[in-house]
Amino acid sequence: MIKSIWYSLIVGLVLLASALSANAGDITYTSRIKELVTEKCISCHGQDAPEYGEFEKNKEKFIALSKGPRMDSYPHLIFFIGWPDSGAIMRRLDDGKNTKDGRPGNMYQYLGSSQEERQKNLALFREWIVNWNLKKWPEMTKGEMNGLKVKY
Repeated sequence: MIKSIWYSLIVGLVLLASALSANAGDITYTSRIKELVTEKCISCHGQDAPEYGEFEKNKEKFIALSKGPRMDSYPHLIFFIGWPDSGAIMRRLDDGKNTKDGRPGNMYQYLGSSQEERQKNLALFREWIVNWNLKKWPEMTKGEMNGLKVKY
């Protein structure tokens, strides 16, 4: 009886340790993505960047100033992942392996100074955005939209 209790306790602890170590490696906005965005994106998409609507109204002006729409927070990023600008982050960061013409997105080049660094950082984004999808809002199915997961 005592042996089985000890055995159950040990098995339970091993399972708990496995679960905790698996979660410790999860990619979340706060654990990895915020730092990556700060390092690679904030100079053009930071606090001084326009909100999406303002950017759309004056796109040429902001592009000339090297400013894109604001993406310096979790809610700002979600806007370009889920809705209303579904898939925008994925289309812009994609390396071209998911497109018909094989061309990378216009922001892929800024993910790093080398192909190796860009691929490493793209992999982080792809792991963070479960259900990586290049489709725009009208093309996405409800299932694809529900499949998007971006842990805070």
